[in-house]
Amino acid sequence: MAEGRLTVRKAWLLAGVAFSGSIGFMMLLVVGTFVAAGSLAEQSGGGGNVGLAKGAVPASYQPLVKKWGNLCKAINPALLAAQLYQESGFNPRAQSPAAAQGIAQFIPGTWASHGLDGDGDGDRDVWDPEDAIPSAASYDCKLAKYVKDAPGDPTKNMLAAYNAGAYAVIKYGGVPPYRETQNYVKIITTLEKSFARPIDRVNPSQQAAGAIYYAQKKLGTEYLWGGNGTADQGGKFDCSGLTLAAYRSVGIDLPRVANDQYNTGPHPKREELLPGDLVFFSDDLSNSRAIRHVGIYVGGGYMIDAPRPGAVIRFDPVDTPDYFGATRVTKDGAKAIPEKPVEKLVERSGGKAEKPEKPEKSEKPAKPDESTKPEEGSGVDPEGGPAEEPSDSPSGGPTGRPSGRPADEGVEV
Repeated sequence: MAEGRLTVRKAWLLAGVAFSGSIGFMMLLVVGTFVAAGSLAEQSGGGGNVGLAKGAVPASYQPLVKKWGNLCKAINPALLAAQLYQESGFNPRAQSPAAAQGIAQFIPGTWASHGLDGDGDGDRDVWDPEDAIPSAASYDCKLAKYVKDAPGDPTKNMLAAYNAGAYAVIKYGGVPPYRETQNYVKIITTLEKSFARPIDRVNPSQQAAGAIYYAQKKLGTEYLWGGNGTADQGGKFDCSGLTLAAYRSVGIDLPRVANDQYNTGPHPKREELLPGDLVFFSDDLSNSRAIRHVGIYVGGGYMIDAPRPGAVIRFDPVDTPDYFGATRVTKDGAKAIPEKPVEKLVERSGGKAEKPEKPEKSEKPAKPDESTKPEEGSGVDPEGGPAEEPSDSPSGGPTGRPSGRPADEGVEV
């Protein structure tokens, strides 16, 4: 087994050295993907949920999530992070039509009963993550205590109580037979894996070869900011449009923007990359919400990507200063990414939802730009409408940020 893995790695190394963009090289990538996957398929990824994956939680919230995610046995930092991401995308100024407010999306009645002064400054501010994150963890643990005698997994029962109410969990002896509640439990426990730092090697993707094959067929295609490869766009792509289309070709629907694509599976280390892994790049290596570029790893230290306006889909090196990390896409992980906040079956306060109040200006926290800003090259603006046309900037997006990699290092085919 070990010799097989070494052989595969040597093959990739030789392919990188002899890199020429030829058809033979492209075929080697596809064959190598199957071989690499097969050589590791017998290993169990395990993936104990210990700690947070690199940059999965914005740096300003990591200490809070790590501390309060260990408040009780029913939760852990990765699970708490998954809930915050599902509820608000880590946006402390988020407000839903149902009056849910802040990073943890408490409705006013629930906040009145369960909000904490987490930072000890004398007030309980739903818009302040230093209050809201401890309150979310505390509320989870209270729910876990309410349903501790129900049969089944304590964490799943806690999540079910969060969605459907503790009484429903007690009545049905575990997760109740409500489709929405069962989906909510599955979504959070699946997202938990993408926020956790795995202990063991991450299992290979079974769809990787097909995704690479699709991307290979697009080599030489011109970049188009906001491009999804549709006929009216001349079959052109931007970076996340290419990865989305590649995985859609094998039956996996990724979210549209790169920083959400990062959360579609567990995160292998750099030395554990396999063909088919998504690789990400950012100017802020501590915050996955600031990710601005993505490609598909093909082995030998290279990826296929749509780099920037004026370039074409090509092979580019992965090892650059702005390399952020990688994701091994899973179908369940992609399905778990929220398109909109999950509605609760019951009001957590037990009362009627109040009319949303406009958030007042607060000195803390400052509204993070990353929580609402689309990935550059996404073709989606913060309101969900069409993006503006790209500028002439070489960064690939309208803000003119440098790409972090030399413009002439890619290999165009």
